[in-house]
Amino acid sequence: MSSSRKFNMVSLIRKKREKQELSTEEIRYLIEQYTLDQIPDYQMSALLMAIYLNGLNDRESSDLTHSMLHSGVVVNLNHIPGIKVDKHSTGGVGDKLSLILAPIVAACGVPVPMISGRGLGHSGGTLDKLESIPGFNVNLDLDTYARVLEKHQLVLIGQTEDIAPADKRMYALRDVTATVECIPLIAGSIMSKKLAEGIDALVLDIKCGSGAFMKTESRAIELAERLVSIGEHFGKQTVGYITNMDQPLGRTVGNWLEVRESIESLQGKGPQDVMEVTLMLAGTMIWLGGKASSVEEGIEKSKESIRNGSAFQKFIDITAEQGGDIRYLQDPSLYPKASQTVEVTSDRDGFIGDVDSYEIGMTAVELGAGRMRKEDVIDPVAGIEFIKKHGESVKKGETIALIHTNNTGIATDSAKRVLSAIEIVSNKPHEIKMITHRIDKFGVHPIV
Repeated sequence: MSSSRKFNMVSLIRKKREKQELSTEEIRYLIEQYTLDQIPDYQMSALLMAIYLNGLNDRESSDLTHSMLHSGVVVNLNHIPGIKVDKHSTGGVGDKLSLILAPIVAACGVPVPMISGRGLGHSGGTLDKLESIPGFNVNLDLDTYARVLEKHQLVLIGQTEDIAPADKRMYALRDVTATVECIPLIAGSIMSKKLAEGIDALVLDIKCGSGAFMKTESRAIELAERLVSIGEHFGKQTVGYITNMDQPLGRTVGNWLEVRESIESLQGKGPQDVMEVTLMLAGTMIWLGGKASSVEEGIEKSKESIRNGSAFQKFIDITAEQGGDIRYLQDPSLYPKASQTVEVTSDRDGFIGDVDSYEIGMTAVELGAGRMRKEDVIDPVAGIEFIKKHGESVKKGETIALIHTNNTGIATDSAKRVLSAIEIVSNKPHEIKMITHRIDKFGVHPIV
Protein backbone atom coordinates (compact mmCIF):
# COMPACT_ATOMS: atom_id res chain seq x y z
CA MET A 1 0.00 0.00 0.00
CA SER A 2 1.39 3.39 -0.93
CA SER A 3 -0.13 6.85 -0.78
CA SER A 4 2.36 9.51 -1.81
CA ARG A 5 0.08 12.52 -1.62
CA LYS A 6 -0.05 14.28 1.75
CA PHE A 7 -3.47 15.37 3.02
CA ASN A 8 -4.33 17.72 5.86
CA MET A 9 -5.73 15.60 8.68
CA VAL A 10 -7.81 18.43 10.15
CA SER A 11 -9.42 18.98 6.74
CA LEU A 12 -10.28 15.27 6.48
CA ILE A 13 -11.87 15.25 9.94
CA ARG A 14 -13.85 18.39 9.03
CA LYS A 15 -14.92 16.84 5.72
CA LYS A 16 -16.44 13.79 7.40
CA ARG A 17 -17.88 15.97 10.19
CA GLU A 18 -19.72 17.90 7.47
CA LYS A 19 -21.12 14.62 6.05
CA GLN A 20 -18.99 14.69 2.90
CA GLU A 21 -17.51 11.62 1.20
CA LEU A 22 -13.88 10.71 1.67
CA SER A 23 -12.13 9.75 -1.56
CA THR A 24 -10.39 6.41 -2.11
CA GLU A 25 -7.00 8.13 -1.94
CA GLU A 26 -7.92 9.97 1.27
CA ILE A 27 -9.00 6.76 3.01
CA ARG A 28 -5.84 4.99 1.85
CA TYR A 29 -3.76 7.87 3.22
CA LEU A 30 -5.55 7.80 6.59
CA ILE A 31 -5.03 4.09 7.18
CA GLU A 32 -1.46 4.03 5.88
CA GLN A 33 -0.32 7.00 7.91
CA TYR A 34 -2.05 5.85 11.09
CA THR A 35 -0.41 2.43 10.77
CA LEU A 36 2.96 4.22 10.41
CA ASP A 37 2.32 6.33 13.56
CA GLN A 38 2.16 9.51 11.49
CA ILE A 39 -1.39 10.31 12.67
CA PRO A 40 -1.86 10.65 16.45
CA ASP A 41 -4.58 8.80 18.33
CA TYR A 42 -6.45 11.99 19.21
CA GLN A 43 -6.95 12.89 15.55
CA MET A 44 -7.95 9.34 14.57
CA SER A 45 -10.38 9.36 17.53
CA ALA A 46 -12.00 12.52 16.17
CA LEU A 47 -12.33 10.95 12.73
CA LEU A 48 -13.82 7.75 14.17
CA MET A 49 -16.45 9.77 16.01
CA ALA A 50 -17.28 11.69 12.82
CA ILE A 51 -17.70 8.35 11.02
CA TYR A 52 -19.78 7.02 13.91
CA LEU A 53 -22.12 10.01 13.66
CA ASN A 54 -22.28 10.40 9.87
CA GLY A 55 -21.48 6.95 8.46
CA LEU A 56 -19.75 5.75 5.32
CA ASN A 57 -21.37 4.78 2.05
CA ASP A 58 -20.78 1.38 0.37
CA ARG A 59 -17.83 2.66 -1.67
CA GLU A 60 -16.17 4.26 1.36
CA SER A 61 -16.73 1.05 3.37
CA SER A 62 -15.08 -1.05 0.66
CA ASP A 63 -12.17 1.40 0.44
CA LEU A 64 -11.75 1.30 4.24
CA THR A 65 -11.78 -2.51 4.21
CA HIS A 66 -9.28 -2.60 1.34
CA SER A 67 -6.88 -0.24 3.11
CA MET A 68 -7.11 -2.09 6.43
CA LEU A 69 -6.73 -5.43 4.65
CA HIS A 70 -3.55 -4.29 2.88
CA SER A 71 -2.04 -2.71 6.00
CA GLY A 72 -0.55 -6.17 6.61
CA VAL A 73 -0.10 -9.59 5.05
CA VAL A 74 -2.83 -11.06 2.84
CA VAL A 75 -2.42 -14.84 3.02
CA ASN A 76 -2.34 -16.72 -0.27
CA LEU A 77 -3.73 -20.25 0.03
CA ASN A 78 -4.03 -20.95 -3.68
CA HIS A 79 -1.63 -23.89 -3.39
CA ILE A 80 -4.14 -25.71 -1.17
CA PRO A 81 -6.80 -27.54 -3.23
CA GLY A 82 -10.45 -26.71 -2.73
CA ILE A 83 -12.65 -23.70 -2.07
CA LYS A 84 -11.61 -22.24 1.31
CA VAL A 85 -14.65 -21.20 3.41
CA ASP A 86 -14.82 -19.59 6.83
CA LYS A 87 -17.62 -18.47 9.15
CA HIS A 88 -17.81 -15.34 11.27
CA SER A 89 -20.14 -14.64 14.18
CA THR A 90 -20.79 -11.16 15.52
CA GLY A 91 -20.62 -12.63 19.03
CA GLY A 92 -23.06 -13.80 21.64
CA VAL A 93 -23.56 -15.62 24.93
CA GLY A 94 -22.98 -19.37 24.86
CA ASP A 95 -21.93 -19.19 21.19
CA LYS A 96 -19.73 -22.23 20.77
CA LEU A 97 -20.77 -22.87 17.16
CA SER A 98 -17.28 -22.50 15.62
CA LEU A 99 -16.01 -25.42 17.68
CA ILE A 100 -18.77 -27.63 16.26
CA LEU A 101 -19.19 -26.50 12.67
CA ALA A 102 -15.49 -26.14 11.74
CA PRO A 103 -14.77 -29.87 12.28
CA ILE A 104 -18.06 -30.78 10.55
CA VAL A 105 -17.26 -28.76 7.43
CA ALA A 106 -13.64 -29.94 7.29
CA ALA A 107 -14.78 -33.56 7.69
CA CYS A 108 -16.96 -33.00 4.60
CA GLY A 109 -13.90 -32.00 2.56
CA VAL A 110 -14.11 -28.19 2.64
CA PRO A 111 -10.94 -26.42 3.88
CA VAL A 112 -11.73 -24.11 6.84
CA PRO A 113 -9.04 -21.48 7.60
CA MET A 114 -10.41 -19.97 10.82
CA ILE A 115 -8.83 -16.95 12.51
CA SER A 116 -10.91 -16.19 15.61
CA GLY A 117 -11.06 -13.66 18.43
CA ARG A 118 -11.16 -13.52 22.20
CA GLY A 119 -14.05 -12.65 24.48
CA LEU A 120 -15.32 -9.10 24.17
CA GLY A 121 -17.42 -7.63 26.96
CA HIS A 122 -20.31 -9.98 27.71
CA SER A 123 -19.66 -12.24 24.69
CA GLY A 124 -17.32 -15.21 24.78
CA GLY A 125 -14.39 -15.82 22.42
CA THR A 126 -13.52 -18.91 20.40
CA LEU A 127 -9.82 -18.63 21.30
CA ASP A 128 -10.55 -18.60 25.03
CA LYS A 129 -12.69 -21.71 24.64
CA LEU A 130 -9.98 -23.53 22.66
CA GLU A 131 -7.32 -22.55 25.19
CA SER A 132 -9.37 -24.19 27.95
CA ILE A 133 -8.18 -27.44 26.36
CA PRO A 134 -4.77 -27.91 28.04
CA GLY A 135 -1.92 -27.31 25.59
CA PHE A 136 -4.04 -26.09 22.66
CA ASN A 137 -1.89 -23.55 20.79
CA VAL A 138 -3.79 -20.86 18.89
CA ASN A 139 -0.65 -18.76 18.27
CA LEU A 140 0.64 -20.33 15.06
CA ASP A 141 2.68 -18.35 12.55
CA LEU A 142 1.24 -17.99 9.06
CA ASP A 143 3.49 -20.65 7.48
CA THR A 144 2.38 -23.19 10.09
CA TYR A 145 -1.23 -21.99 9.64
CA ALA A 146 -1.09 -22.91 5.94
CA ARG A 147 0.68 -26.22 6.59
CA VAL A 148 -1.88 -27.34 9.19
CA LEU A 149 -4.77 -26.33 6.93
CA GLU A 150 -3.34 -28.35 4.06
CA LYS A 151 -2.85 -31.40 6.30
CA HIS A 152 -6.20 -31.36 8.11
CA GLN A 153 -8.51 -29.14 6.00
CA LEU A 154 -8.82 -27.10 9.22
CA VAL A 155 -6.81 -24.68 11.34
CA LEU A 156 -7.90 -22.61 14.36
CA ILE A 157 -5.75 -19.62 15.32
CA GLY A 158 -5.88 -16.04 16.58
CA GLN A 159 -5.12 -12.82 14.71
CA THR A 160 -1.36 -12.52 14.17
CA GLU A 161 0.62 -9.27 14.18
CA ASP A 162 0.81 -9.57 10.38
CA ILE A 163 -2.96 -9.70 9.80
CA ALA A 164 -4.69 -6.32 9.37
CA PRO A 165 -2.56 -4.40 11.91
CA ALA A 166 -4.51 -1.21 11.16
CA ASP A 167 -7.68 -2.93 12.37
CA LYS A 168 -5.99 -4.06 15.58
CA ARG A 169 -4.92 -0.49 16.39
CA MET A 170 -8.20 1.11 15.37
CA TYR A 171 -10.25 -1.43 17.28
CA ALA A 172 -8.35 -0.69 20.49
CA LEU A 173 -9.08 3.00 19.92
CA ARG A 174 -12.78 2.40 19.18
CA ASP A 175 -13.07 0.40 22.38
CA VAL A 176 -12.12 3.44 24.50
CA THR A 177 -13.85 6.16 22.44
CA ALA A 178 -17.43 4.80 22.40
CA THR A 179 -17.31 4.12 18.65
CA VAL A 180 -17.56 0.30 18.65
CA GLU A 181 -21.25 0.13 17.66
CA CYS A 182 -20.79 1.68 14.21
CA ILE A 183 -21.85 -0.48 11.27
CA PRO A 184 -19.27 0.76 8.71
CA LEU A 185 -16.45 0.39 11.26
CA ILE A 186 -17.70 -3.04 12.42
CA ALA A 187 -17.94 -4.17 8.78
CA GLY A 188 -14.45 -2.93 7.92
CA SER A 189 -12.98 -4.58 11.00
CA ILE A 190 -14.64 -7.95 10.37
CA MET A 191 -14.02 -8.12 6.65
CA SER A 192 -10.41 -6.89 6.65
CA LYS A 193 -9.46 -9.78 8.96
CA LYS A 194 -11.55 -12.37 7.14
CA LEU A 195 -10.31 -11.40 3.67
CA ALA A 196 -6.70 -11.52 4.93
CA GLU A 197 -7.09 -15.21 5.90
CA GLY A 198 -6.98 -16.39 2.29
CA ILE A 199 -10.66 -17.42 2.06
CA ASP A 200 -12.70 -17.88 -1.12
CA ALA A 201 -16.15 -17.66 0.51
CA LEU A 202 -17.66 -16.63 3.83
CA VAL A 203 -20.75 -17.41 5.92
CA LEU A 204 -21.87 -14.81 8.45
CA ASP A 205 -23.82 -15.40 11.67
CA ILE A 206 -25.30 -12.02 12.61
CA LYS A 207 -26.65 -12.25 16.15
CA CYS A 208 -29.71 -10.20 17.10
CA GLY A 209 -31.24 -9.66 20.54
CA SER A 210 -30.48 -8.91 24.18
CA GLY A 211 -27.17 -10.80 24.15
CA ALA A 212 -25.98 -9.41 20.79
CA PHE A 213 -24.22 -6.20 19.79
CA MET A 214 -27.07 -5.64 17.33
CA LYS A 215 -30.15 -5.39 19.56
CA THR A 216 -32.77 -4.92 16.81
CA GLU A 217 -33.57 -6.88 13.67
CA SER A 218 -33.28 -3.80 11.46
CA ARG A 219 -29.76 -3.04 12.70
CA ALA A 220 -28.72 -6.68 12.31
CA ILE A 221 -29.99 -6.74 8.73
CA GLU A 222 -28.26 -3.43 7.98
CA LEU A 223 -24.94 -4.86 9.21
CA ALA A 224 -25.46 -8.11 7.28
CA GLU A 225 -26.18 -6.22 4.05
CA ARG A 226 -23.01 -4.15 4.46
CA LEU A 227 -20.88 -7.23 5.19
CA VAL A 228 -22.30 -9.16 2.22
CA SER A 229 -21.79 -6.14 -0.04
CA ILE A 230 -18.12 -5.86 0.95
CA GLY A 231 -17.51 -9.60 0.58
CA GLU A 232 -19.05 -9.67 -2.89
CA HIS A 233 -17.13 -6.50 -3.86
CA PHE A 234 -13.92 -8.43 -3.16
CA GLY A 235 -15.08 -11.40 -5.21
CA LYS A 236 -15.85 -13.65 -2.24
CA GLN A 237 -19.25 -15.33 -2.27
CA THR A 238 -20.81 -14.22 1.02
CA VAL A 239 -24.02 -15.37 2.71
CA GLY A 240 -25.35 -14.11 6.04
CA TYR A 241 -27.99 -15.30 8.49
CA ILE A 242 -29.78 -13.33 11.21
CA THR A 243 -29.92 -15.57 14.29
CA ASN A 244 -31.55 -15.15 17.68
CA MET A 245 -29.52 -14.05 20.71
CA ASP A 246 -32.39 -13.26 23.09
CA GLN A 247 -31.44 -16.46 24.92
CA PRO A 248 -27.97 -17.90 25.61
CA LEU A 249 -27.15 -20.56 23.00
CA GLY A 250 -27.33 -24.06 24.37
CA ARG A 251 -27.18 -24.97 28.04
CA THR A 252 -23.70 -23.70 28.93
CA VAL A 253 -21.90 -20.35 29.20
CA GLY A 254 -18.20 -20.51 30.04
CA ASN A 255 -15.11 -21.81 28.30
CA TRP A 256 -14.61 -25.46 29.26
CA LEU A 257 -18.35 -25.89 29.81
CA GLU A 258 -18.89 -24.87 26.18
CA VAL A 259 -16.11 -27.14 24.92
CA ARG A 260 -17.80 -30.01 26.76
CA GLU A 261 -21.12 -29.13 25.12
CA SER A 262 -19.37 -28.94 21.75
CA ILE A 263 -18.05 -32.47 22.27
CA GLU A 264 -21.58 -33.64 23.05
CA SER A 265 -22.85 -31.86 19.93
CA LEU A 266 -20.24 -33.54 17.74
CA GLN A 267 -21.36 -36.86 19.22
CA GLY A 268 -24.98 -36.24 18.26
CA LYS A 269 -26.18 -35.06 21.68
CA GLY A 270 -26.26 -31.28 21.12
CA PRO A 271 -29.07 -28.95 22.26
CA GLN A 272 -31.73 -28.27 19.64
CA ASP A 273 -31.06 -24.51 19.34
CA VAL A 274 -27.31 -25.02 18.97
CA MET A 275 -27.71 -27.70 16.33
CA GLU A 276 -30.35 -25.82 14.33
CA VAL A 277 -28.05 -22.86 13.77
CA THR A 278 -24.89 -24.98 13.46
CA LEU A 279 -26.36 -27.18 10.74
CA MET A 280 -27.63 -24.22 8.70
CA LEU A 281 -24.25 -22.48 8.82
CA ALA A 282 -22.30 -25.70 8.18
CA GLY A 283 -24.61 -26.74 5.34
CA THR A 284 -24.14 -23.35 3.70
CA MET A 285 -20.35 -23.58 4.05
CA ILE A 286 -20.33 -27.05 2.48
CA TRP A 287 -22.50 -25.76 -0.40
CA LEU A 288 -20.23 -22.72 -0.94
CA GLY A 289 -17.25 -25.07 -0.79
CA GLY A 290 -18.62 -27.05 -3.72
CA LYS A 291 -19.16 -30.28 -1.78
CA ALA A 292 -22.97 -30.11 -1.97
CA SER A 293 -25.38 -29.02 -4.70
CA SER A 294 -27.59 -27.14 -2.22
CA VAL A 295 -27.64 -25.91 1.36
CA GLU A 296 -30.09 -28.71 2.16
CA GLU A 297 -27.67 -31.33 0.87
CA GLY A 298 -24.93 -29.64 2.89
CA ILE A 299 -27.07 -29.98 6.02
CA GLU A 300 -27.58 -33.69 5.35
CA LYS A 301 -23.83 -34.18 4.86
CA SER A 302 -23.24 -32.33 8.15
CA LYS A 303 -25.61 -34.70 9.96
CA GLU A 304 -23.90 -37.71 8.39
CA SER A 305 -20.44 -36.50 9.53
CA ILE A 306 -21.78 -36.47 13.09
CA ARG A 307 -23.44 -39.88 12.73
CA ASN A 308 -20.34 -41.58 11.31
CA GLY A 309 -17.97 -39.95 13.82
CA SER A 310 -15.79 -38.17 11.26
CA ALA A 311 -16.61 -34.69 12.59
CA PHE A 312 -15.64 -35.55 16.17
CA GLN A 313 -12.50 -37.30 14.91
CA LYS A 314 -11.59 -34.13 13.02
CA PHE A 315 -11.87 -32.14 16.27
CA ILE A 316 -9.60 -34.66 18.00
CA ASP A 317 -7.09 -34.53 15.11
CA ILE A 318 -6.84 -30.74 15.00
CA THR A 319 -6.56 -30.57 18.80
CA ALA A 320 -3.66 -33.03 18.73
CA GLU A 321 -2.02 -31.18 15.83
CA GLN A 322 -2.18 -27.87 17.70
CA GLY A 323 -0.79 -29.30 20.92
CA GLY A 324 -3.99 -29.94 22.88
CA ASP A 325 -4.44 -32.85 25.27
CA ILE A 326 -7.05 -35.05 23.58
CA ARG A 327 -7.68 -37.10 26.70
CA TYR A 328 -10.10 -34.41 27.86
CA LEU A 329 -12.04 -34.63 24.60
CA GLN A 330 -12.21 -38.40 24.78
CA ASP A 331 -13.26 -38.33 28.44
CA PRO A 332 -14.44 -34.88 29.62
CA SER A 333 -14.99 -36.22 33.16
CA LEU A 334 -11.18 -36.09 33.62
CA TYR A 335 -11.26 -32.28 33.49
CA PRO A 336 -10.82 -30.46 36.87
CA LYS A 337 -14.03 -29.26 38.47
CA ALA A 338 -14.72 -25.82 39.92
CA SER A 339 -14.28 -25.65 43.69
CA GLN A 340 -17.86 -24.48 44.14
CA THR A 341 -21.13 -25.29 42.40
CA VAL A 342 -24.19 -23.33 43.51
CA GLU A 343 -27.75 -24.17 42.52
CA VAL A 344 -30.09 -21.49 41.17
CA THR A 345 -33.60 -22.54 42.22
CA SER A 346 -36.96 -21.31 41.01
CA ASP A 347 -39.02 -19.15 43.36
CA ARG A 348 -42.33 -20.18 41.75
CA ASP A 349 -44.09 -22.69 39.49
CA GLY A 350 -44.31 -21.90 35.78
CA PHE A 351 -42.32 -21.96 32.57
CA ILE A 352 -38.95 -20.48 31.64
CA GLY A 353 -39.67 -17.32 29.62
CA ASP A 354 -37.34 -14.54 28.51
CA VAL A 355 -33.72 -14.61 29.63
CA ASP A 356 -31.58 -11.46 29.73
CA SER A 357 -28.63 -12.82 27.77
CA TYR A 358 -26.52 -9.72 28.38
CA GLU A 359 -26.93 -10.09 32.14
CA ILE A 360 -26.07 -13.80 31.93
CA GLY A 361 -22.97 -12.99 29.90
CA MET A 362 -21.79 -10.33 32.35
CA THR A 363 -22.40 -12.65 35.31
CA ALA A 364 -20.25 -15.31 33.61
CA VAL A 365 -17.51 -12.71 33.11
CA GLU A 366 -17.58 -11.85 36.84
CA LEU A 367 -17.36 -15.55 37.69
CA GLY A 368 -14.07 -15.66 35.77
CA ALA A 369 -15.25 -16.86 32.33
CA GLY A 370 -14.31 -13.55 30.68
CA ARG A 371 -12.23 -10.42 31.18
CA MET A 372 -13.23 -7.22 32.94
CA ARG A 373 -9.83 -5.81 31.95
CA LYS A 374 -7.45 -6.77 29.16
CA GLU A 375 -4.92 -8.26 31.59
CA ASP A 376 -7.42 -10.46 33.48
CA VAL A 377 -6.76 -14.20 33.50
CA ILE A 378 -9.67 -16.44 32.49
CA ASP A 379 -10.72 -19.36 34.67
CA PRO A 380 -11.62 -22.12 32.20
CA VAL A 381 -14.02 -23.93 34.54
CA ALA A 382 -16.04 -20.86 35.54
CA GLY A 383 -19.49 -20.40 34.04
CA ILE A 384 -23.20 -21.09 34.12
CA GLU A 385 -25.03 -24.29 33.22
CA PHE A 386 -28.76 -24.20 32.45
CA ILE A 387 -30.76 -27.18 33.68
CA LYS A 388 -33.97 -25.61 32.36
CA LYS A 389 -34.30 -23.74 29.06
CA HIS A 390 -36.90 -21.50 27.41
CA GLY A 391 -40.38 -23.05 27.36
CA GLU A 392 -39.59 -25.83 29.85
CA SER A 393 -41.77 -26.24 32.94
CA VAL A 394 -40.36 -25.63 36.40
CA LYS A 395 -41.60 -26.14 39.98
CA LYS A 396 -40.88 -23.90 42.93
CA GLY A 397 -37.60 -24.96 44.54
CA GLU A 398 -36.46 -26.84 41.42
CA THR A 399 -32.94 -26.24 40.11
CA ILE A 400 -32.95 -24.17 36.92
CA ALA A 401 -29.22 -23.41 36.63
CA LEU A 402 -25.83 -24.16 38.20
CA ILE A 403 -23.08 -21.64 38.98
CA HIS A 404 -19.54 -23.01 38.57
CA THR A 405 -16.72 -20.94 40.03
CA ASN A 406 -13.46 -21.00 41.97
CA ASN A 407 -14.28 -17.54 43.37
CA THR A 408 -16.30 -18.59 46.38
CA GLY A 409 -16.86 -15.01 47.50
CA ILE A 410 -19.25 -14.18 44.66
CA ALA A 411 -21.04 -17.47 44.03
CA THR A 412 -24.18 -16.73 46.07
CA ASP A 413 -24.60 -13.21 44.67
CA SER A 414 -24.07 -14.56 41.15
CA ALA A 415 -26.82 -17.12 41.70
CA LYS A 416 -29.21 -14.32 42.69
CA ARG A 417 -28.16 -12.35 39.62
CA VAL A 418 -28.85 -15.31 37.33
CA LEU A 419 -32.27 -15.88 38.90
CA SER A 420 -33.19 -12.22 38.37
CA ALA A 421 -32.20 -12.54 34.68
CA ILE A 422 -34.59 -15.46 34.10
CA GLU A 423 -38.29 -14.73 33.69
CA ILE A 424 -40.68 -17.40 34.94
CA VAL A 425 -44.13 -17.09 33.35
CA SER A 426 -47.50 -18.71 34.02
CA ASN A 427 -48.20 -19.91 30.47
CA LYS A 428 -45.87 -21.77 28.15
CA PRO A 429 -44.26 -19.19 25.85
CA HIS A 430 -44.09 -19.42 22.06
CA GLU A 431 -41.08 -21.24 20.64
CA ILE A 432 -38.17 -18.97 19.71
CA LYS A 433 -37.40 -18.73 16.00
CA MET A 434 -33.64 -19.24 15.84
CA ILE A 435 -32.97 -18.13 12.23
CA THR A 436 -35.07 -15.31 10.82
CA HIS A 437 -33.39 -14.09 7.61
CA ARG A 438 -30.87 -15.05 4.96
CA ILE A 439 -28.91 -12.23 3.27
CA ASP A 440 -27.00 -12.69 0.04
CA LYS A 441 -26.08 -10.65 -3.04
CA PHE A 442 -29.69 -10.94 -4.24
CA GLY A 443 -31.16 -9.31 -1.12
CA VAL A 444 -32.84 -10.08 2.20
CA HIS A 445 -34.91 -13.28 2.39
CA PRO A 446 -37.16 -13.99 5.42
CA ILE A 447 -37.00 -17.62 6.55
CA VAL A 448 -40.46 -19.05 7.10
